[in-house]
Amino acid sequence: MSVLIFRLNGVPDDEATEVRALLNQHDLHYHETSGGFLGFGVAGLWLLDDSRKADARALIDAYQQERSTRIAAEHQALRDAGEIETTLQRIARRPLQSLFYLAGASAVLYLVLAPFLTLGS
Repeated sequence: MSVLIFRLNGVPDDEATEVRALLNQHDLHYHETSGGFLGFGVAGLWLLDDSRKADARALIDAYQQERSTRIAAEHQALRDAGEIETTLQRIARRPLQSLFYLAGASAVLYLVLAPFLTLGS
């Protein structure tokens, strides 16, 4: 019986491709399902031989730990090089969009707090 070994919902394409390659490299046979037309289904990789679940899980866990370390190092290198856009740079690049978001957040905050502010009157 097949067993879900890796969910694909919200997973970047490069990570999904690397996990598929990892499973293929270690001769772990799987099939892939999509989320369906409306996205209600389970998008994932299903291991066909459930007796090898522990092996597959160990491989994927090791891969994800290595990927996490690698992505964090790349992010830190970009931060050290000054190539990551700061919030102020983003606001300066798109001032109207930033103003629109600020107005929207202020409107929601007012709608939430208005009943409490008018309780005494």
